Amino acid sequence: MCGICCSVSFSAECFSKGWKEDLRYNLERRGPNSSKQLLKSNTNYQCLFSGHVLHLRGVLTAQPVEDERGNVFLWNGEVFSGIKVEAKENDTQIMFNYLSSCENESDVLSLFSQVQGPWSFIYYQASSHHLWFGRDFFGRRSLLWHFSNLGKSFCLSSVGTQTSGATSQWQEVPASGIFKIDLKSTSISKSVVLKLYPWKCTSRENVIKECVNSLTQISANLQTFVSVIANEAKLCLEEPVVPLNMMLPQAPFEIHCRNISCLPPTRETLEVFLTDGRRKEIVHQFIDVLSIAVKRRVLNLPRDENLTPSEVSKTCDRKANVAILFSGGIDSMVIATLADRHIPLDEPIDLLNVAFMTKEKTIPTSFNKKSGKQENRCEIPSEESSKNVAPAAAASPDKQFRVPDRITGRAGLKELQAANPSRTWNFVEINVSLEELQNFRTTRICHLIQPLDTVLDDSIGCAVWFASRGIGRLVTQDGVRSYQSTAKAVLTGIGADEQLAGYSRHRVRFQTHGLEGLNKELEMELGRISSRNLGRDDRVIGDHGKEARFPFLDESVVSFLNSLPVWEKANLTLPRGIGEKLILRLAAVELGLTACALLPKRAMQFGSRIAKMEKNNEKASDKCGRLQVISLENLSIEKETKT
Repeated sequence: MCGICCSVSFSAECFSKGWKEDLRYNLERRGPNSSKQLLKSNTNYQCLFSGHVLHLRGVLTAQPVEDERGNVFLWNGEVFSGIKVEAKENDTQIMFNYLSSCENESDVLSLFSQVQGPWSFIYYQASSHHLWFGRDFFGRRSLLWHFSNLGKSFCLSSVGTQTSGATSQWQEVPASGIFKIDLKSTSISKSVVLKLYPWKCTSRENVIKECVNSLTQISANLQTFVSVIANEAKLCLEEPVVPLNMMLPQAPFEIHCRNISCLPPTRETLEVFLTDGRRKEIVHQFIDVLSIAVKRRVLNLPRDENLTPSEVSKTCDRKANVAILFSGGIDSMVIATLADRHIPLDEPIDLLNVAFMTKEKTIPTSFNKKSGKQENRCEIPSEESSKNVAPAAAASPDKQFRVPDRITGRAGLKELQAANPSRTWNFVEINVSLEELQNFRTTRICHLIQPLDTVLDDSIGCAVWFASRGIGRLVTQDGVRSYQSTAKAVLTGIGADEQLAGYSRHRVRFQTHGLEGLNKELEMELGRISSRNLGRDDRVIGDHGKEARFPFLDESVVSFLNSLPVWEKANLTLPRGIGEKLILRLAAVELGLTACALLPKRAMQFGSRIAKMEKNNEKASDKCGRLQVISLENLSIEKETKT
């Protein structure tokens, strides 16, 4: 994880005004281990490169990096596969070495087509005055652009700034491919021309039509002096995943499912599916590919390898290197179970569980009555108050923070402890008051969520920010103590619902348009996940100097799931809690998990109860007034006016 930025100016006046200290501060929060700036001046333009590194693998490599020919590289990514990076090597330097040896455009595109893992980058080719930049296929790393002064300057950055009245000027770079700008040409014409090298699937038809549509859509959101064109050679990047299997069953699906659609949502029902040898084989293939994806994301981390045996035995003193956004739901439970396979046994795992303060009314243990399941099988442990507990959790924490995700989280903790009692599982109860939410939303979270601006973005963005911050308390047999997670890698389950029909809208689509409609909905989900979720979540988690990692969006996992017909992944003729994400529920059963395999999908904003804290009559798609930024300058003017 890094904070990367390139500010380009075509006049000295714009350059002096273009760089803001608050932008540098926001970037430094993402990369606390190294900060460096590099200025490249030309008679026609000036480029200020700023790199801020969170060190996670190999030798600490300060950014930006520059070679003997004046080429400059900024990299915010992880190479998990596709290009060989040894355990002791740093992927920034490896990628730059390859880029420096590229002789033409095709070589650059070939390189990025091979990389498997999340990335965003900025690359300056000195001899040609070209600036390359882009995001990976899913957009798992944030990159924003900001064009100003009628083409006199522009900026690329991992994160934006809190600017009153100009929030819309920061926009996410579309994950449509790689872009290139000719800086010398731009300085003369005073208009910015972006050349796009789009992603292309070799087996897909109408590639040219798709590219034209993409260009039109991108251009529509930009200022008039910025244009997007296709590269003259019609070169493309190769998509890193296979296309979605849109196959439909030969017999009507209702007939196909006649014998199972009336089955109750129980573990026994899931076990019936596993009596089919072919289905069981597919489930195990899914477990294997997901396990490898988790392994890649938990092993490439700096660890204390020189500890003495006596130090190793003191597991309570060891720090967790990996944390999981943990609700106790099926996504986070499966990730935790697989992480347990690969993380050294003497190393704790942090389970980050966030809850927002509820009003006086408490939530019954069996809160999910509609599904007919009893969720009171797991007793809630009694908790003693402690002087060390954070202020937000001090008064009756059980009553004020007994939200659905806290209940299922504690139940999930017991299940994990039973499965591996030798592991130290740090269940971090992160309790957030209304005052704390409003304070940090204004001072930190607001600009991280932007340029997204809906009520849903506010709810999820704030919940993920507090959860990934990892400041809370541990409730153990010895009592309650305050705790702050130091884990730099944060695993999240995003991508499971989008691929496995986990949302209620998928069920509605299936009921109205059948499997064909469901296929189209799932195809759309992956197509928009970069703009809808991932840039925001990367900015929010990265603000703590931590890196978001998405096992369900590993290229191999997505390719495996894309290769399956939709009915192998979900069966929405079955009720909630079993039909959606069916293949994942079967995987959970095979992994030995019990209660979580039958939990229905519950969105984070409802499970954590953040959606109920302020306004109950909002729609998720409404523009959120709480995200509107008021500058300090405007606040001082308002105060002067009142006095």
